[in-house]
Amino acid sequence: MANALDLAGGPDWNADVAVEVRLTDAPLTIRRPDVVVYRADALDATPMHAEHVLCVVELVSRGSQATGRIVGVHRYAQAGIGHYWRVEWSATGIPIACTYVLDPASKVYREHAVCAGVVHVTEPFPVTINLTQLT
Repeated sequence: MANALDLAGGPDWNADVAVEVRLTDAPLTIRRPDVVVYRADALDATPMHAEHVLCVVELVSRGSQATGRIVGVHRYAQAGIGHYWRVEWSATGIPIACTYVLDPASKVYREHAVCAGVVHVTEPFPVTINLTQLT
C-alpha cells in the first residue's frame, strides 16, 4: 500500500509506514497510522506534524476496529488531515477500502469511495491499488 501511494504521489508526496504523526501539542497526541502520505519536503520531520500529512491509512483488524473506525478517525479529522482511508477484510476475505475526504469547515470526514478488491480513486491523487495483494 505504501509503495503504491508513494509512486502515485510523485515527487511532491512520500508514503511510508511506521511514521509517528503529532496530532496535537496540548494535550500531546501522537499516533502511528499504518501508512502516512506526507509532503516530501517534510521528510526529516520527527515526529511528523499533522500539517505535513495529506492522507493516513489504517489497516483494521478485529482487535483495532474501535481505533480504526472511531477514535483514530476523529483525531485525524480534528488535526485537519485531508484524507483518511480504512482498509478492512470482509467475512469472505475480500479486502475493502473506505476512503474519506475532510470537510474543513466541520472537521468531519465525508465518505468518498468504497472499493472492494481494488482501490481506484482520483483523490488525494490518481491511484489504483490491488488490495488482494495485501492479504
